[in-house]
Amino acid sequence: MYQLFSIVSTVMELYSFALIAYILMSWFPGARESSIGSFLGRIVEPYLEPFRKIIPPLGMIDISPIVAILVLQFASTGLWALYGML
Repeated sequence: MYQLFSIVSTVMELYSFALIAYILMSWFPGARESSIGSFLGRIVEPYLEPFRKIIPPLGMIDISPIVAILVLQFASTGLWALYGML
């Protein structure tokens, strides 16, 4: 059972890193149009879209990715709390 929780937690952590990399790519012109940028966009945008619908941008700053990362981190913490209760 520990291995399953560990694998899911690792996948969530890797997804968080993918989110951060995708967010940082917005600082560099043309980075999201590269092959890596388009790959990250395909795996990250479906997760970010609901957050962007709920949280409007503040001026030119989009805080929805920050909230998305926090939700993912809370889910990972909750997963380990659930494991501790078993």
